[in-house]
Amino acid sequence: MTIVAGQRRPGRFQEGWFRWVAGLPVVALLLFTSMPLAQAQARSNAPESFADLAQKLLPAVVNISTTQNIPERRGPGGAGPRPGPEMPQFPPGSPFEEFFRDFFDRQGREQNAPPRRATSLGSGFVIDAGGLVVTNNHVIQDADEINVILQDDTNLKAELVGRDTKTDLALLRVKTDKKLTAVTFGNSDDMRVGDWVLAIGNPFGLGGTVTAGIISARARDINAGPYDDFLQTDASINRGNSGGPMFNMKGEVIGINTAIFSPSGGSVGIGFAIPSTLARSVVAQLQEFGRTRRGWLGVRIQGVTPEIAESLGLKAVTGALVASVTANGPAADAGIQAGDVILTFDGKEVNEMRRLPRVVAETGVEEKVPVKLWRRGKEQTVQVKVGELEAAEESGALAAIPDEPTPAAPESVEALGLKLTNITPELRQQFDINEQLKGVLVTEVAGNSAAAEKGLRPGDVIVEVAQEEVATPQDVAAKVKAARDANRNTVLLLVDRQGDLRFVALGVS
Repeated sequence: MTIVAGQRRPGRFQEGWFRWVAGLPVVALLLFTSMPLAQAQARSNAPESFADLAQKLLPAVVNISTTQNIPERRGPGGAGPRPGPEMPQFPPGSPFEEFFRDFFDRQGREQNAPPRRATSLGSGFVIDAGGLVVTNNHVIQDADEINVILQDDTNLKAELVGRDTKTDLALLRVKTDKKLTAVTFGNSDDMRVGDWVLAIGNPFGLGGTVTAGIISARARDINAGPYDDFLQTDASINRGNSGGPMFNMKGEVIGINTAIFSPSGGSVGIGFAIPSTLARSVVAQLQEFGRTRRGWLGVRIQGVTPEIAESLGLKAVTGALVASVTANGPAADAGIQAGDVILTFDGKEVNEMRRLPRVVAETGVEEKVPVKLWRRGKEQTVQVKVGELEAAEESGALAAIPDEPTPAAPESVEALGLKLTNITPELRQQFDINEQLKGVLVTEVAGNSAAAEKGLRPGDVIVEVAQEEVATPQDVAAKVKAARDANRNTVLLLVDRQGDLRFVALGVS
């Protein structure tokens, strides 16, 4: 799988079948004279031509050219060019002598050559007549010089206003006496699968190129970042289209073309665009602050599996399960607890775990919003004052998960394929367990057990079973027996791994 950004050096962004090039769909319409009446009526809403719309939008789309200086190779300590290897010695008249002399002469000429300059091509669009241009971050990443080329071939130097690596967006500013044509963002949430879309970009450096297609799918996660919510299109997307706009039939930008799925590097009709609902808020923050200011809740979450839903009494597999709450964070201040399932945030449904970070990030910092929870078999609502993600990152509130500890040997009680024991001072030191942490220590995990399949390992501390605290291995065994006696199929464990809390549902039948 390969990710290729813009037209930068081959392999630079390799990471899967996805190729960062972005453009938009060309749909081949197969029209038959014998088309049934129902199909003909379904086609009646299709535009006869995109010409009027394209003519209106073309001036707002720009080509972006970047230049990067590649520094010359330096010697040790950075002083002077890197010295090459010495020429080996051969007997006078040896045929190798002339060969190696030519080789080392060429090496010397290359080392004395001036620094190289790498160029990249991409697309963008004007959102403000004053000179604000939106594009992909990977189009201008590492650039020493950025130029924006208008439809009439006017070449303008651009300055970077701000960038966001998490969503791959960047905002540029150009200065000109010309009156620029600008476009506006539309609402990508209104787009349905099958809706017509139009795109304009700079594929392969050819300049303004118009393509058309439909929305093939919504809310695609291609593992590009934490806020993946791509629109999928069947359009033809190629290198140089990155950062170009995707329009609806009203001429509003509803997506920013970013990547394609391709096993070969060419378009196969599967392209992806950042939805305008995500891009609009990021661009507004870049314009106002020069950086992003995302909402932050202060929880670690995990998905709700059918086993977890059953153990919590949820009627549907939905929501985001809170595994831990950051001390003194917004969620902690609002009373959200580990074990809660977040069902809605600010009135927006959280139908799956990965939707919650996007919804929270799009919420304004310092806003107070309602959060609906599922707690101990009942729904309840709390009010949360949203924090700032970037400030939390800078303060170190988002700590990394620690490395795996060294396994121990002692055991006391067996349950669920686990060997459990009380936490002694020696074990607390051996496994680096916090002095304040209470629970039951896992010392061994059976290789063929459900616990092993769910990732439990020696050094984990079971804090709760069935959402009730446990202090001894016997407590764990009793809770498991109670679940079996109640004909429950699973039991929910809250497990601490050196400060990282998560819920694990294990079968008990």
